[in-house]
Amino acid sequence: MRRVPGDVLIHLRRARDHIDRHFAEDLDLDALAATARLSKFHFLRSFAAVYGTTPLAYLGERRVERAQDLLRTTNLTVTEVCHAVGYSSLGSFSTRFREIVGETPSAFQTRYAVRGAPRIPGCWVFMAGLVERRDGPGGGADGIRSNPGEAPSAS
Repeated sequence: MRRVPGDVLIHLRRARDHIDRHFAEDLDLDALAATARLSKFHFLRSFAAVYGTTPLAYLGERRVERAQDLLRTTNLTVTEVCHAVGYSSLGSFSTRFREIVGETPSAFQTRYAVRGAPRIPGCWVFMAGLVERRDGPGGGADGIRSNPGEAPSAS
């Protein structure tokens, strides 16, 4: 494992924290490198050296972790969860979820539903601000906020 200077670690942590807080937003390598205040390729190499994964793979892992929480504890549909964690494509979400978890989101949700634990109604999840759905031009869940307590942006 390659060592990275301490001052670079501070910048990498800033970018990782940004991913953790804003996982449901559109994040790309350029934006993350800008957050870290490093060149794109230096950021990519350094992030992989320190955390053992690329920034976008890390982002996918955070999104799937949040999806697991929502599928376990709410009665949201897989499609609603897909959009709530930042994916715009159900196919991409399902593929990535299966790669990481080892089963489809539907199978994962069904397995936890069988255990009979009380589920949080989706309407309450949206009203409480755990995830927020703002209808876009197509009437879908385009803009979603996943940080409770964060003020919704003006549309």
